Amino acid sequence: MTEETFHWNDRELLRYLGCKNGAAPDQNTADLIIQCKQELERAASPRVIWREYPLSFQGHVIDMTCLQTESKSLERNLKDCERVLLFAATLGSQVDVLLHRYNMIQMSKAVVMQAASVAMLETFCDEQNQKLKEEYEEKGWYLRPRFSPGYGDFPLECQRYIAPALELGKRIGVTLTDSLLMAPSKSVTAVIGVSRLPRNCTVQGCEVCAKRDCAYRR
Repeated sequence: MTEETFHWNDRELLRYLGCKNGAAPDQNTADLIIQCKQELERAASPRVIWREYPLSFQGHVIDMTCLQTESKSLERNLKDCERVLLFAATLGSQVDVLLHRYNMIQMSKAVVMQAASVAMLETFCDEQNQKLKEEYEEKGWYLRPRFSPGYGDFPLECQRYIAPALELGKRIGVTLTDSLLMAPSKSVTAVIGVSRLPRNCTVQGCEVCAKRDCAYRR
């Protein structure tokens, strides 16, 4: 587990705001983006944790030791892998406080804050994945793209097993609601395959997600 700072990916932030193909926002939105980024930098406490587990396949059942599941999309993602990393990250509870505040008093800013916080979390996860990729490649292992419960046919129910395996509440302050959502809301879990075989693959979340009509899709 580590506690880290972050860097902004403005292109991703604009994409989450619905600005397609790098289109520039209007001046009012641009000003709100600056304000939201500054407030998020003060409020966020990015934290990440991961643990490695053996991986095996029993027919189409994916066995990650602490959980077993069936998912054609995850099975494709984990092809040729021998181990997996269970991964989780969060921006912390104060980001939820900001989102709630502006939902009550300034909806235009709330919309920008929501997009900025999602982009912030995604960028933080990408940075942590890159560090892991470099660390594992030094040891002769190669990582697959992270794959979260709820992507494709990977059941959201698997959150019930990932949370205790990573001790999310104790380690990074993340809990699950009865509906399997995470609190703080700007948190994510994922599975990352570990293989001896390299794969020329730069696929990220949107490209492996089956929700083709998502407004945030790349």
